[in-house]
Amino acid sequence: MPQLRTALAQVNASVGDVAGNSAMILDWTRKAVAEGAHLVVFPELVLSGYPVEDLALRKSFAAANRAELEELAGKLRAAGCGDALVVVGHLERDDSGPRNAASFLHGGEVVATYHKHYLPNYGVFDEARYFAPGSRLPIVRWHGLDIGVVICEDIWQNGGPVAALGEVGVDVLVCPNGSPYERAKDDQRTPLVTGRAVEAGAPMLYVNLVGAQDELVFDGDSMVSDAEGRIVARAPQFAEHLLFTDLDVPAGGYTSTTVEVDPGRPAFEVQRIVLAPDPLPGYEPLPEPPLPEPLSEPAEVWGALVTGLRDYAHKNGFRTITFGFSGGIDSAVCAALAADALGPDALHGVSLPSTHSSEHSRSDASELAERLGCHFQVQPIAEMVEVFDRQLELTGLAAENVQARARGVTLMALSNLHGHLVLATGNKTELAVGYSTIYGDAVGGFAPIKDVPKTLVWELARWRNAEAEKRGEVPPIPENSISKAPSAELRPDQVDQDTLPPYEILDVVLDGYVEGDLGYADLLARGYDAELVERVLQLVDRAEYKRRQYPPGTKITFKAFGRDRRLPITNRWREVKP
Repeated sequence: MPQLRTALAQVNASVGDVAGNSAMILDWTRKAVAEGAHLVVFPELVLSGYPVEDLALRKSFAAANRAELEELAGKLRAAGCGDALVVVGHLERDDSGPRNAASFLHGGEVVATYHKHYLPNYGVFDEARYFAPGSRLPIVRWHGLDIGVVICEDIWQNGGPVAALGEVGVDVLVCPNGSPYERAKDDQRTPLVTGRAVEAGAPMLYVNLVGAQDELVFDGDSMVSDAEGRIVARAPQFAEHLLFTDLDVPAGGYTSTTVEVDPGRPAFEVQRIVLAPDPLPGYEPLPEPPLPEPLSEPAEVWGALVTGLRDYAHKNGFRTITFGFSGGIDSAVCAALAADALGPDALHGVSLPSTHSSEHSRSDASELAERLGCHFQVQPIAEMVEVFDRQLELTGLAAENVQARARGVTLMALSNLHGHLVLATGNKTELAVGYSTIYGDAVGGFAPIKDVPKTLVWELARWRNAEAEKRGEVPPIPENSISKAPSAELRPDQVDQDTLPPYEILDVVLDGYVEGDLGYADLLARGYDAELVERVLQLVDRAEYKRRQYPPGTKITFKAFGRDRRLPITNRWREVKP
C-alpha cells in the first residue's frame, strides 16, 4: 500500500501579520521536511491569522494575502521544500467576495485552492458576514494517494463536502482548523473527527491553531484518525508542535468528478489534480509516539487562561503587567496566572489600602508578592479618597465607589508612567450581577478571569497550589486568600455575601440563565427559590451596561460575555417584571 509521511504544524499565528506568519510557515515546513515529511498541513487562515473579522472586507488585505501566498510557494522551493506538498490556510478574494481558503503549494506554485463550504454564524463566529461559500472540491493525487481538504466547520455539519468526498472517493482527508477552546470541547471534537473519518472512508488529518487572539484561545489538540475511527496520533494542548504520522493506506484510484449531496444546493464540482501518480518506494516509518495524557479540567482551564493572557500581552506589545493586589482570591489567582504567563519579573503588584482595608488584606497581598517573587509596592489611597469625600460631600455608595475609582486612577497612572498592561481582576459571577465599579476595579486592558465563575476561581487556586507542592515549589497563593470570606472592603466589615447569595448557589442559577438561556419559569421548574431567582435575574439584566464597558478577557465557557452573548443595553424586556 502507498506510504506517506505527514506533518501537522500546530502553530501560533498573529492576525494581520501576513509576512510574519509566512516566515513562520516557511520555518516549520523546513523542520517538517528535514524529518522526511511528504505532506505538511497548516491550520485555518494561518497566513492571515484567525479570526480576521472586518479585515476580510479590505481588498488590500486580501490582495496582500494572495501575493504572499504566491511568494511563499517560491520561498518554499528556494528553501529546498519544493518537493513537499504544503497545505496553507489563507484569505482569498474573487468575484464572489472574500473566501476562507486553503491552498496546496508544490514546486514553487499554488496548484489548487479549496474554499470553505459551511460558514458558521453562531456563538463567536460571524463567517457568513465575511465569506462566500465554496462548492469546488480539489483532490490532489500525491505519491499515489488522492488527498482532499475541508475546513473546520465543514466537519461540524452533516452532508456537505465530507459526504461528497466520501462519495467520490479520497484516500486521505486533511482538515485545517481554527477551533476555539472552551471547557469540555474535546468531548465533542474527538468523536466528530473520528466519525467524519469513518464517513469519508479515509484517515483524517485534523490540525488546529494554538495560541490566543483577543478573547479566543486555540488549544491545538491536533489529531489523526484512521479510516476506522481510531485516534492514532495526537498533539499536546497549548503548545506549538509538529505531529508526524506515517500513513500506509490503500489507494482507491478514484475518477468521479461531480457529486450532489445537499438537496437544493449546487452540486460539488470535483477538480482532480495529478502531481505524483506513483507511490513512494517503501521506507521505514517513524516510531509511533505515545498519545499524550489528557489534561485534567483545572489544568486545561489554567493552560487556556495562561495562553490567553500571554498572547494578549505579547501580541499587543506589552512586556509588563500591573494591577491591585487586594489580598483576595481573585487578585491572587490573576497574579499566579500572570507569573506563569510572563514570568514574575514582568509582574508589578500594587497594594492600594484605604481606611477600610483590613490588616489581613495588606499582609496577604505582601505574602502573595513574596511567594511569587514579583515586584511589589504600596500606594495608600486614603488621602486621595478624603479629598473627594470632603469636596463632593460623598456618602453611601458614592463614598464606597470613589475608593475603587481612586485605585483605578492610580493603576492607570502607573501604566502610563511605566508602560504596564493593567489587568481587571473581576470574575464572571461578579460581572454577571454587576458587582464591579466602572472606572474603578473595572479599569484595565485585559481581564484574565472574566469568564471564570467564582466557584471555579477557588478550584483553580487550590489546584495551582497543589501542583506547586507536587513539584516541590512554594504554593503561589496564600492559604488565607483562599479560605477567608471574599470582600471588596469598601465599608467596615463588608463581605460579598452581605448583598449576594452564596456563590455555590449563585453560580448554578447564573449558569442556567446566562449559559443555558433559561427563563424565570424554567429556573423555578428546576426547584430554585422564587425570591432568589427574581433577585439574581434582576441583577443580571440591570448590569448589561457595565459588562459592555469591561475589558476583553479569555473565553473558556460555552457562552462568554462579549462575542457569545450580545444583548441590547437599552432593553425593556425583563424575565421578572419590576
